Amino acid sequence: MIIHRMHRIAYMHSRFILALTVPLFMAAQSEAADSTSPPPSTMTASIEVIDDRGVSIQLAQPAERIISLAPSLTELLYVAGAGDKLVGVVEYSDYPEEALSLPLIGRFDRFDIERILELKPDLVVAWLTGNPRSTIEGLERLGLTVYVAEPKFLDSIPNQLEKLGQLAGTEGQASEAIDAYAEKLTSLVNRYSATAPVRVFYQVWDRPLMTAGGAELTNDLIELCGGINIFGELTALAPKVNLEAVLLRDPELIVASGIDERRPAWLDTWDEWPSMTAVANRQVVFIDPDLTQRHSPRVLQGAEILCQQIAAARALQPADIAQ
Repeated sequence: MIIHRMHRIAYMHSRFILALTVPLFMAAQSEAADSTSPPPSTMTASIEVIDDRGVSIQLAQPAERIISLAPSLTELLYVAGAGDKLVGVVEYSDYPEEALSLPLIGRFDRFDIERILELKPDLVVAWLTGNPRSTIEGLERLGLTVYVAEPKFLDSIPNQLEKLGQLAGTEGQASEAIDAYAEKLTSLVNRYSATAPVRVFYQVWDRPLMTAGGAELTNDLIELCGGINIFGELTALAPKVNLEAVLLRDPELIVASGIDERRPAWLDTWDEWPSMTAVANRQVVFIDPDLTQRHSPRVLQGAEILCQQIAAARALQPADIAQ
C-alpha cells in the first residue's frame, strides 16, 4: 500500500512541476521606470483550487489574511510558506513556536465568530472531519471564503501543501517542502518496507480503550515501518476496542500516544498481562502524538521513531519468523 502511494506521490510531483511553470498571479500597475513610458496594463489572474469537499475555491489574488481552524492546518500553512499570512488560529496551534503569538479564535469545535469577523480574513482553512459542518457553512453564509481540507494519509500531505501554496501565492516554498517530504518518505520506505512484519497495537486512549483503524494516518506509519496494525480492518476514526480482542491478537509491540509529550500513566496497566508478547518482551512504548497524529511533514519524524520501535520488537522475534 505504501509503495503504491509513493507512486502516486511521484505522479503528483510531475504534475506540480508543470503547474508551477505558470504564474498564478500577476502584479498590476507596477511603477514605470521611465516617466515617458506608457503605463503598464492591469492584469489579474484568478486562483481556483478544489477542496476536499469537491467545492471550487476561487480567489482573485493570493490570500493575505488567513485563519486556520486546526493545529495541523496551521503547521501545513507554515510549511507551505504562508505563516506570515496567518492572522488567527485555534487552541493547540503550538508549532512552530511563532504560532503561539497569533490571536486565538476558539478551539477546533467552537469558534468566536465575532473575533473571526474582526480579523477580516480573506481565507479560512478548515478541517473536514474535525470542525463542525454547521459552523463551516455558517462562515460561508457570512461571506467568508472557506477552503476545507482532509489530509488523512501520508500521500495527502504533499497535495495539501500544493493547494495551500496556490491559495497563498507561495508555490515556490510549497514545492521545496513537497520535494523534501518526498525525499524523506522515500528514504524511510527503502529502509523499512521490506522487513519481517511485526504485530502492532496503537493505543490512542485508555478508558474507553481506543486505537487507530486502517483509514487513518497512523495506519500508514505502521505499514511504512513494516508493521501490521492488528485493528487495521476497522474503518471508524479512533475505534473503540475491548481488552479481550487485544489479548487475542497478541501484539508484539504496543505503542501509546496519549494527549501530549508525557508518557501516560495508564500505559503501565499492560504489566497486568505478562503472557502477551509485547509485555513479555518489554515492548510497550510511548510516542508523542503530535508526531504521529498531526497531518503535517513532522509526521515523518514520528515515523522514524516508530520504525525504530518496530525494528526493536522485530529483533526479538524467533529466528524462523524474523527471516
